[in-house]
Amino acid sequence: MNPMRALVRKTVLAVTAGAVAAAPLAVPAAAQARERPAGSASHVRPGWRLTPTGTDSRLRGLAAVGRKVAWAAGSGGTVLRTTDAGRTWRRVGPPGTEGLEFRDVEAFDARRAVVLAIGEGDASRVYRTSDGGRTWTLGFSNDDPRAFYDCLTFSDPRHGLAVSDPVDGRFRLIATADAGRTWRVLPNAGMPAALAGEAAFAASGQCLVAHGKRDVWLATGGASRSRVFHSRDRGLTWTVADTPLPSGPSQGVFGVAFRDSRHGIAVGGDYQPGRPSPSAAATTSDGGRTWRPAPRPPAEYRSGVVWPVYAGPAALAVGPTGSDATLNAGRSWTRFDTGSYDTVDCASDGGCWAAGEHGRAARLTLR
Repeated sequence: MNPMRALVRKTVLAVTAGAVAAAPLAVPAAAQARERPAGSASHVRPGWRLTPTGTDSRLRGLAAVGRKVAWAAGSGGTVLRTTDAGRTWRRVGPPGTEGLEFRDVEAFDARRAVVLAIGEGDASRVYRTSDGGRTWTLGFSNDDPRAFYDCLTFSDPRHGLAVSDPVDGRFRLIATADAGRTWRVLPNAGMPAALAGEAAFAASGQCLVAHGKRDVWLATGGASRSRVFHSRDRGLTWTVADTPLPSGPSQGVFGVAFRDSRHGIAVGGDYQPGRPSPSAAATTSDGGRTWRPAPRPPAEYRSGVVWPVYAGPAALAVGPTGSDATLNAGRSWTRFDTGSYDTVDCASDGGCWAAGEHGRAARLTLR
């Protein structure tokens, strides 16, 4: 097992099953030796190691490319990139965008990334770079004052989607097939009608996620029921299912993550500070046709979730009041960190990152 992938699994094992007994089950002896200095105690404490970003922007967009490379996006037109495991972050956002709110970023390597700005009318925009942020091109600028784009996702480096809150009673999707250079509005005939007040939450960049070449899921709230939509054809046609998460003007599903085309986790609750958020997580094993409440959900609202394909039943969730881990595919969760984070992502090499308010960006570590 790759040592960094083992670190992710070891972290959730340590959190959920106890560091002393569980940690040795996940990592080969050689990997353990590399991760733990000679003579140190066998106890490990997982957590997030903050890295200095040099900004106070709230970072709700995050793309983990690897252990060394990550991108983050946030308020005030902020786009950040690190290529040295967080020791330094460079501000690389598009010039003249200080008034925009970047809420999502999708990155494919240290050079290529696509960012989404949210807002009404032309405040909703999509930019792309292929040179690490030295130059940017505007791929999409919303010209419909009724639209408000929330989240962005890519199924591969060429094919991507972005979602707007309902227009004419249905969620609106735009699509690209050329890595974000151009976008087109998809027909809405295959989209089920939205509920009164229903919307997607631009809280973590995870209200719209893709897995594989064609599967896409859309998470919603704000209405009488919280729901998850599913498309098997890159956004042309959709089905929708209710979830057990609470729903209302400030409640719903804020983020979803899928390990494969069938197994997924939804997190959310009530984002208003101090409000209780019971039933803040749910799971599916049939691609989102049905959702079951987590018997032991996170104790409070969670906005972001990641389920690495290599981590088996282990996943992570974050929110303003802390981070939680599960070792049983989302049925029960245990808090392992109390720092404030809005979003979380893990790369294919096992590097995991989190980001949030006051310019917080961190790497997952064991201490």
